[in-house]
Parts: sequence; C-alpha cells; structure tokens
Amino acid sequence: MPAALSLLQQRHSAPSRQLGEPAPDEPTLQALLEAAIRVPDHGKLVPFRLIRLRGDAKLRFGEQLAALAIRNDPEMSEAKLEKERLRYTFAPLVMVVIACLHADSKVPEIEQKLCAGNVAYNLLLGAYALGYGAQWLTGWAAYDRNVAAMLGLAGHEHVVGFVHLGTPQIEVPDRDRPALADLLTTWTP
Repeated sequence: MPAALSLLQQRHSAPSRQLGEPAPDEPTLQALLEAAIRVPDHGKLVPFRLIRLRGDAKLRFGEQLAALAIRNDPEMSEAKLEKERLRYTFAPLVMVVIACLHADSKVPEIEQKLCAGNVAYNLLLGAYALGYGAQWLTGWAAYDRNVAAMLGLAGHEHVVGFVHLGTPQIEVPDRDRPALADLLTTWTP
C-alpha cells in the first residue's frame, strides 16, 4: 500500500491534554504550515490565515477567555472557570485557523469555509506524518465575536478551529470508525 494512503488510514487525533513538548521546531513548523496551506481554493481567494499561540500567550489567551466566560455566565463554577483559563496551555503550540470570507466573490461562502477547514485538516495530517500529535477543537470561543475581536479578526473573518500541536505523552488508541458499506451508495438514474 502506498505510504500516503497508509498515513490517511492511520491518522487519528491526540487529545490536547495529552500533548506535550516538543512541538515542531521553527523550520519544521514552517514546512508544515507551507504544506498545510496547499488546499483546493476555488477562485484563488486564499480565504484563510493563521494565528500562532505559543508560550505565555496561551495562558494570557485563556485568562482573557475566562474573563469573557464569567461575563457571559456570572454563575460559572470555579472549576469551569479554571478549565477556561487552562484550555490552551496543555499542547505546546496552538494554531488558530481563520476563515477570511470574501462576500463580493462569486465563490460560495461554504466553499471558502471548506477551504479554510482543509488548512486545519492538513495541519492534522502533516503533524501526524511528522510524528507529532494534533487535535482540532472549536468550543464556544470559536464562535464568539468578542473572542474574534480579542484575536484581531475583521468582521468577515471567523475562527475555523484551534489546532493543538505537540508530542503525544501517552499511546493514543484509535477510536471506532464507521464502516464504509454503511456510508457509500451508488446513484443510478
């Protein structure tokens, strides 16, 4: 079996809480990011960009999220608040994938969002191919306009996901996968 197909058949997410150092070093990260942005892009719009969260910035981001969370839910428990504070601190690197939608384009918005989603998925595939672990997460922060403002996003930009990257600290078992036979049909006129 070709190595590329084998990679696709074996790829799985590693829980962000189980990702530790090392993350890809700078040359490896640059190569990973350059590969990740090679996605189908109808109209050559480049409807995506990336934001890197690393080091102390991850904790500061979590602290600001916790402040927003408590403002949105003043009754939030201390345990949930702490979870918000620490959510981005486990993996050594978090890449925020942003969809940059072009409303004036003939390319449908869904295609632009899927293009950005492919960047996030390529990060997962590339990380796995390089021997790292990764997990694509969203959560409420991905959809909150106050978080978007905190990240410096323009009105036409949206978080597609937070891709957590690092080295798995445990052996990550694969999950049950659906059977292809349950998903595939052949259309006939």
